[in-house]
Amino acid sequence: MGEIVIGALASMLICLFLSPRFIVFLRGREFGQNIREEGPAGHQVKAGTPTMGGLIIFAAIIVPFLVLSDHSVAAMTVFGVALGCASLGFADDFIKIVKRRSLGLSARYKLLGQVILALGLWWVARHEVGLEPVIFFRIADFSLDIGPVAYFVLVFLVIAGATNGVNLTDGLDGLAAGSSAIVLMTYTAICYITVGQQDLALLAVCLVGACVGFLWFNAFPASIFMGDTGSLGLGGAIGALAVMTQTEILLIIIGGIFVIEALSVLIQVFSFKSFGKRVLLMAPLHHHFEMMAWSETKIMLRFWIIAAVCSGVGFSIYQQSIGG
Repeated sequence: MGEIVIGALASMLICLFLSPRFIVFLRGREFGQNIREEGPAGHQVKAGTPTMGGLIIFAAIIVPFLVLSDHSVAAMTVFGVALGCASLGFADDFIKIVKRRSLGLSARYKLLGQVILALGLWWVARHEVGLEPVIFFRIADFSLDIGPVAYFVLVFLVIAGATNGVNLTDGLDGLAAGSSAIVLMTYTAICYITVGQQDLALLAVCLVGACVGFLWFNAFPASIFMGDTGSLGLGGAIGALAVMTQTEILLIIIGGIFVIEALSVLIQVFSFKSFGKRVLLMAPLHHHFEMMAWSETKIMLRFWIIAAVCSGVGFSIYQQSIGG
């Protein structure tokens, strides 16, 4: 338990220490956010705000995690997947900054990167950690053997879904960082109460600490954005944790806030293309409430509450499923 607390505090303090210097560095080089023209009009004032803050989040966890961990295969693999996803996000952010546009790395290369990372995660989970290609429906005492090929598809969908879910949520100051911290805290608890997964708990709590430290500068009005470096990296960590804890289906509940945001986009696109009508004033869902004149802080806090409720329900289901 001591290592868990130390890891969280160390990551948070490192993030608090590094962030001001990194913000000055980014401002000096004019590495600022490019705002989409089709986004809310009020967001145009955020143009030029330093981005790529995800670099700070992951820099803050490296030393505490590597020093305190036992370097288990499962934890190092999740760490690697998170860094891999963050690297994809960094490439995306860097292209946006260099090209001075709101579109970065092409979807094709993002997809290819996610496939490669999912393949690596699948291989380690099957052949090194020894996980069976089984889906556990934690809400009921039922499991299903889907075979190795379908299991790889599941792993890919979890990684792609988690990264895109967090990325879509990253549209308001502090929203993605706070929501990710809540979900990762839930995975800290899940890993801590599960035999042999304390190393995963340490990694998860280090990410929580880094997110909390980052929120000091990312909460409204944000001095820095996490960018795709942060959102894809955090999403990759959450997805990989779900695979290693065999909670792929339960992630739909634990990460309910990300599912809601992603579904709002899918519903909006489907409705417009099928019927020529928009269900929401703007997608993702947080922009809909912005268009209703809700303040960013109000939206952020209420979405955090939803994230906490979803995570709490998910943890309760997991605890019951293992007889806790």
